[in-house]
Amino acid sequence: MSIMIYGASGYTGQLICQYLKNSGLSITLGGRSKATMASIAQETGFPIVEISLSNVEGLQLALKDIDVVLHCAGPFSATSKPMIDACIASKTHYLDITGEIDVFEAAALCDAEAKSAGIMLMPGVGFDVVPSDCLAAHVKKRLPDATELFIAIRGLNQPSRGTAKTAIEGLRSGTRGRRNGNIVSIEPAEIQSVDYQGTPVDCVPVSWGDVSTAWHSTKIANITVAFEASKQIRQMVTMPRALRWFLGTGFGQKALKKLIDKRPPGPNQKQRQAGHADILAIAKNATGTEVKSRLKTPEGYSLTQLTAAEIVKHVLAGKFEPGFQTPSKVFGSDFILEFNDCERVDVN
Repeated sequence: MSIMIYGASGYTGQLICQYLKNSGLSITLGGRSKATMASIAQETGFPIVEISLSNVEGLQLALKDIDVVLHCAGPFSATSKPMIDACIASKTHYLDITGEIDVFEAAALCDAEAKSAGIMLMPGVGFDVVPSDCLAAHVKKRLPDATELFIAIRGLNQPSRGTAKTAIEGLRSGTRGRRNGNIVSIEPAEIQSVDYQGTPVDCVPVSWGDVSTAWHSTKIANITVAFEASKQIRQMVTMPRALRWFLGTGFGQKALKKLIDKRPPGPNQKQRQAGHADILAIAKNATGTEVKSRLKTPEGYSLTQLTAAEIVKHVLAGKFEPGFQTPSKVFGSDFILEFNDCERVDVN
């Protein structure tokens, strides 16, 4: 059984490779350039395949003997479709670490093709969306007739360069949520106070993957996801529409990405070990009944190493469902509790 980690030279791809280097699994590193993958190949001993996503025939050939692709090369808005198409053609399971709403929705549209090929498409096997998806499914179990879902996330203070670039690419589309089953703009993104067991925390709605996946997992028709309102998050989601439009142009995007490239690639090991994330899910039904559950996890990139690696192993062991899937639909709402330092509490 064989795995390809595509985008292995990126920040998160390297973390996952380092975690899996002594796993005994048959792993190949994939990417556009052998040169950028050389150091991680030397560190792990994994072989390299140099292949561009634009090389359709070459990519399908490279995946011919691969059982699972773990796709780590963002922005997934540009890279997911060619890889999903190649995986369907080669009958290779597709996993990725995206948090992009449109990528989840596009993968869902490939459900029938994936089922016909006998493969699973599961975007979002990292911090977004494994813990929040499992928590959403848990509160749905607690309140089966829920019509509203609110998810608040704290502790994501140091995004990688790739995550930051993905965020700025979404500036022009604004903040999105789900209303009556449809993904819509929820402008203006108003700051609201959220009670974390007696501690009020200002949170602001964001365009996060659960706007897509929580609906596929729970069928709750109205979904809002919010982050703790740090200075950077406030600036991004509350900026004037005209400024957002300008920063969404090619010139604005290029300027912002140059600034991001001057930052560290992501949190260092000490920062990852010291950090943690806190997720609160609130479900309500039409009569006003409300349930709250809270989940504490390791820091986001550290958790991504664990969840992505474990889902790869599950798929290799035959624990998968063909078609488009979310983590909680295949592995259950308690899946996240299998990982160290993940603790869930029902608040009410």
